[in-house]
Amino acid sequence: MLKDLRILGKEAAVYGLSTVVARLLNFLLLPFYTHFLSPGEYGAVTTAYSYIAFLNIVFLLGLDQAYLRFAAGSEEARAESTFSTAFWVLAAWSAAAAVLLALMAGPLAAVGGITVDGPAVMRCSAAIILLDTLAAPAFAELRLRHRAWAFAGIKSFNIVVSVVLNIAFVGVLRLGVRGVFLAGVASSAATLALLAPVVVSRLRPRFDGVLARTMLRFGLPLIPAGLGAMVVQVADRPILLKMTDSATVGIYQANYRLGIFMMLFVTTFDQAFRPFYFERAEAPGTPALLARVFTLFVAAASWLALALSLFLPDLARLELAGRPIIHSAYWEGLGVVPVVLFAYVLHGAYVNFLAPVTISKQTESVAAVTALGALVNVMANLILIPHMGMMGAAWATLAAYAAMAAQMRWFGRRAMDVPYEWDRVARALAPVGAAGAAAWLLHPALPPSVWTGARVLLLLAIPAAWLPLGVLRKDL
Repeated sequence: MLKDLRILGKEAAVYGLSTVVARLLNFLLLPFYTHFLSPGEYGAVTTAYSYIAFLNIVFLLGLDQAYLRFAAGSEEARAESTFSTAFWVLAAWSAAAAVLLALMAGPLAAVGGITVDGPAVMRCSAAIILLDTLAAPAFAELRLRHRAWAFAGIKSFNIVVSVVLNIAFVGVLRLGVRGVFLAGVASSAATLALLAPVVVSRLRPRFDGVLARTMLRFGLPLIPAGLGAMVVQVADRPILLKMTDSATVGIYQANYRLGIFMMLFVTTFDQAFRPFYFERAEAPGTPALLARVFTLFVAAASWLALALSLFLPDLARLELAGRPIIHSAYWEGLGVVPVVLFAYVLHGAYVNFLAPVTISKQTESVAAVTALGALVNVMANLILIPHMGMMGAAWATLAAYAAMAAQMRWFGRRAMDVPYEWDRVARALAPVGAAGAAAWLLHPALPPSVWTGARVLLLLAIPAAWLPLGVLRKDL
C-alpha cells in the first residue's frame, strides 16, 4: 500500500506543482482585473465564463472520461481506435455546435444578460469552447500515459499566454471585456497547437461505431452529472446577478477566487487520483487503499483550509508598490473566503467517494448525486441571498457540496465495500476544529503583532496533536 500511495503522491506533486504555478499566474489576473475593470465589468466577465463552463460539459459528451476508462490497460491498436473514435465524434459535434452559437451570438448574449460587448463575447466564447473540446482527448491521453510533466507544462503554458495577452489587451490596449475574451481564444488556440503531436501520434482515419455507442453510454450520463456539478460551482453568479447587481457579482467573484489555493489542492488530487484508481480497479487491496487515501486527504485538506482562512484576508490587503493586492472596493466580500475554502474540502470528499462508483461503471448514479447538489444549491441561493447577500451564495455552495458528498457515499457503499477509517477521520478533524475555535476567540483580543504568531502556533499544534491521536501512524 505504501508503494501505491507514493506513486499517487509523486504524480499529484507533479500535477500540483504545475497547477499551482499555472493558477498562481492566473491568480495575478485577479488584482489586475480589480484595478482595470470596474466591478460591473468584472461581473460581466464572470457571468460569461460561467456559461462557458456549462457549455464545455455539453460539448465534451463525457468522452474524455470515457477514453480514460476504456483505453486504460488496452493494447496499442485498441487505444488508437478508442482515441480516434472519441476525437472524431467530438470534432463533428463541437464544430456544429460552435457555429450555431456564433450565428446566434446577439440573441444569446441578450438572454444571458451580457450587456458589455455581448455579441463579440459570445462569438469568442464559442471559439474557446470548440478549441478546448478538441484539446480534451489529448490531455486525457497524457494523463493516461502518466506524462504528468507534459500535461503540466502545456497547462502552464496556456495560463502564461493568457496572462500576457490579458495584460496586453486589457492593460495596454484598453480593450476591456472584449480583450479578456480575445486573450482566451488565443491561449486556447496556442494550447491546441502544442497538443498537436499528441493528437497526431494517436489519431487514425478510422471510426468504430460500436465503440462510439459504448463510450457514449458511459459518457452521456456524465453530462447531467457535470452540469449538476457546474450548477454547484457557478450558478450562484447568475442568481446573484438577478437578485442583486453586476457589481455585487464582481465583488463576490473576486473573493471567491481567493479560494483558488484550496481549489488547486482538490483539483491536483483529482487529476492524479482518477488514473491511479482506474489502474488498480481489479486489485484485491484497492478498497483498503481508497480508505487510507481518504483519511490522509481529509487531514491535509482540513488543515490547509484553516491555514488559508487565517491568512488570506491579510494577503488581500497586503500592499505592493503602494497598492493593495486586491482593490479596497472588493474587501467587503472577504467574509465569503473561509466558507468557500471548506466547501472545497467537502468537494474533495465527494471526489474520494466517487472512486467506487466509477470503478464499478455505475455512472448513472453520478447524475443523481449532482442533480441533488444542483437542487440544493439553487434552492439555498434563492432562500439565503435575499437575507445574506453574497454570504448566502457562499453558504449555498457549501451546503450543496455537503449534500453531494453524503449522497455519493451512499451510492459508493452499494458499489464497493470500502472500509473507511471514520475513527481516524474524526481524530484528524478534532484538532482542526479546536484550533479554528481558538482562533475565532483569540482574534478580537490580540494585537496584530501577537495575532500573527498565535495563528502560526495554532496551525503547528494540529499535526503535533495528530501524532498521539494516531492519525499519522506508519502502518500503511
